[in-house]
Amino acid sequence: MTAHLHCFGESGNAYKAALTLQLAGYDWQPVWVDFFHGAQRTPDFLKINEMGEAPVFVEGDVTLTQSCVIQLHVAEATGKLMEGDRNEILRWMFWDAQKGSGQQGSLRFMRNFLPEEKRPKEAIAWLSGRVGAALTVLERHLENRDWVASAVPTLADCACAGYLYYPEPFGYDATTYPAIAAWLGRLSAVPGWAHPYDLMPGHPSDRGL
Repeated sequence: MTAHLHCFGESGNAYKAALTLQLAGYDWQPVWVDFFHGAQRTPDFLKINEMGEAPVFVEGDVTLTQSCVIQLHVAEATGKLMEGDRNEILRWMFWDAQKGSGQQGSLRFMRNFLPEEKRPKEAIAWLSGRVGAALTVLERHLENRDWVASAVPTLADCACAGYLYYPEPFGYDATTYPAIAAWLGRLSAVPGWAHPYDLMPGHPSDRGL
């Protein structure tokens, strides 16, 4: 049975789930959520996720929401991407949800997808500091290791990389964070890896951005 991931290319949170599915070799297909035209607020979508958020994983009678839950389901179903200390993997997944992707996604949205006249300058400045501090934590952690939580790639790597391959600026750049850049290069060399805009439907250029 083929699983379906309701997602859109601009979403780093959806990418965490999509990349996990891809690297685990799961049988899946993306289903585009037209987020920028409000598809996530329609009655049909709210039937599968009352939170009105993507991604949503659907396989038969199983429906899962929230990226970390989807990632764990895939790992447990395939036996992949959980090699090593489970607590350490979960520690970095939950860190990412709060300090990594949880902040990067909001900052990227405000800086790139809101009309310039509607961008909240004070919020952007404050959040930029938070994102920079979190990236510094990840940079230091990766200075003397290849992967985030184990000797091999795990769910933690898929999670922490969620927003870092996107071209839209939000505070990450390879020059400032060379250890992160090297790690992203290693991850992109793993068989099955694909860029978020190649792995999921939807691209800013489709909307003239």
